[in-house]
Amino acid sequence: MAERVKRTVRDLRRGNRASLLRHLYFEGPLSRQELGRDTGLSAGSISNVVGELIADGMVEEAGAVESDGGRPRILLRVAARHGYVIGVDVGETRVRVELFDLALAERASADLPLSDSGHDVDHVVRLALDGIGSVVREAGVDESEVLGVGIGVPGIVEQGDPEESAPGRGDGVVVHGQTIGWDAVPLGRLLRAGTCLPLYIDNGAKTLGQAEMWFGGGRGARNVVIALLGSGVGAAVVADGQPYRGSTSSAGEWGHTTLAVGGRLCRCGSRGCLEAYVGAEALLDRWDGAPEGASEESALAALLAAADDDPAARDLLAEAARFLGAGIADLINLFNPQRIVIGGWAGLLLGPRLLPEVRRVAAEYALRHPCAQTSIELGRLGADAVTVGAATLPLAHFLDTGGERAPRVPAPAPDGDVPDNPDGLRNRIARTVR
Repeated sequence: MAERVKRTVRDLRRGNRASLLRHLYFEGPLSRQELGRDTGLSAGSISNVVGELIADGMVEEAGAVESDGGRPRILLRVAARHGYVIGVDVGETRVRVELFDLALAERASADLPLSDSGHDVDHVVRLALDGIGSVVREAGVDESEVLGVGIGVPGIVEQGDPEESAPGRGDGVVVHGQTIGWDAVPLGRLLRAGTCLPLYIDNGAKTLGQAEMWFGGGRGARNVVIALLGSGVGAAVVADGQPYRGSTSSAGEWGHTTLAVGGRLCRCGSRGCLEAYVGAEALLDRWDGAPEGASEESALAALLAAADDDPAARDLLAEAARFLGAGIADLINLFNPQRIVIGGWAGLLLGPRLLPEVRRVAAEYALRHPCAQTSIELGRLGADAVTVGAATLPLAHFLDTGGERAPRVPAPAPDGDVPDNPDGLRNRIARTVR
């Protein structure tokens, strides 16, 4: 017989706070009466919990609406200035850092090019920490007001030992980024050496997926695949409303599914991967007309512009559409989603031109019945959705716990090194990697 889990009064109170806070966040502004109707909590519970949330500064009044024959009803919403969250996107060519209020309105940002150092671990960690400090200063907020930092990275993210992976701690996070040369990089520990802010680290495609599920193309559906097309290719799989991660968090490496046995060489070292045919880096490698010295974003835009007059550019894009359509057909056959949402900066650039052919090819290769139930559409959150998604990681903890803040973790400074000392940080990174 299963052991019965005892719920304490504290558990009940925390659950009620979380329920009301989440509902107000995603559906507000709402009146107390609407909260009671939607959550099923009694009028007394609503009154008590709302009173606590207002007293704590998490909820505020947002005007009033007329009621039928009675006093106007006061509307409530989550207070956007109660705290701030930071999102970090470790991309293929840059590290982008943004600071948001709780309404996810951007308050400050920093774009830090990876330059010639590429994805050297020391370089990436330094850029991320510099960006975090920069946006806090630019926004003029106190570090104590920041609920946490979410970081989206390429590769497989293992959360590590449960004790080290307590919410916001992040110390045990290890990243396996085969395409960028990261082999079991202890990213959480390296970042912790330079900040005491709560840290939440996940795969970039998964952070994009959470953003699109919360605010974009996936909202309202429970079975969705969000595809990320950038320099590389990834996906976030959402099954029955929950992210599907697999046994070691590597589920969603869609870019490395094989579409052509013995085909083009992929960055991962294998051949015939989807990424080798539709990733921006692979497309530009095969186009002779790429502008010298242009960024990937500019070069891909030039490829699209050239396709009207350049047969080689046109054929390259047509092939990419066929491979992308076939890859999406595999997603339909494997996961039977309600929606497939194509996002990422390259996906949003390519999508308007390629989407009709992608849909046609997907219908040709997928099983007819599940394909007929699946919509294929573009993401709605723009090219910086990974950063927004990363910021939802600390925000999710805040909402799920009814407004609890993850504790600050003192940043270690062995051998007299201090986090503000770049040379000291490099020394600690070198010791950790060894």
